[in-house]
Amino acid sequence: MGLFLNVWPVAAEAGEHGAISEKLELCAGCHGEKGASSNPEYPILAGQHLYYLYVQLKDFKSGFRNNDIMSPLARELDKADMLSLAKYFSEQKWPRIEFRADPAKAAKGETAAAAGQCVQCHLGGYEGNSRIPRLAGQFPEYLNKTMSDFKNKVRGNSPSKSSLMVSFDDADIEAMSEFMGDK
Repeated sequence: MGLFLNVWPVAAEAGEHGAISEKLELCAGCHGEKGASSNPEYPILAGQHLYYLYVQLKDFKSGFRNNDIMSPLARELDKADMLSLAKYFSEQKWPRIEFRADPAKAAKGETAAAAGQCVQCHLGGYEGNSRIPRLAGQFPEYLNKTMSDFKNKVRGNSPSKSSLMVSFDDADIEAMSEFMGDK
């Protein structure tokens, strides 16, 4: 657990969240204060959809989704904690990462996303809905890794996503990541 010794301080409001205040401090170590990550390796949680966040925590807990950091942490959470954490992060304001894609890559990414019919689930602005994650304005590095993990079946909690991503080459995935990160 030495990995979590350097935890960022969380605003005083974390103390107002009782049972999850210590967990929020732990989350901030990677995901930033209020879930507004500034590290492109870790997804933005602030403003992500409640149900989606809750399901991801359940998947980490069950092993349906595996991650060296999140899986052991989620195993310690009960349903009430998972719901409280998901609610807290979903109520935060989505931060702007100020990413600007290379125009040629963004155009290629838009074409690939259209071919994959990504808007069918993630909606026209890539903002998702209660069961589908927001992709717009997420770190391109994180999106690229996530789509690649689906493609390579490293991430297995959405078989339909794996089936879709295998149809794209790495350059298309990188371009889609930039296109969506710039939304």
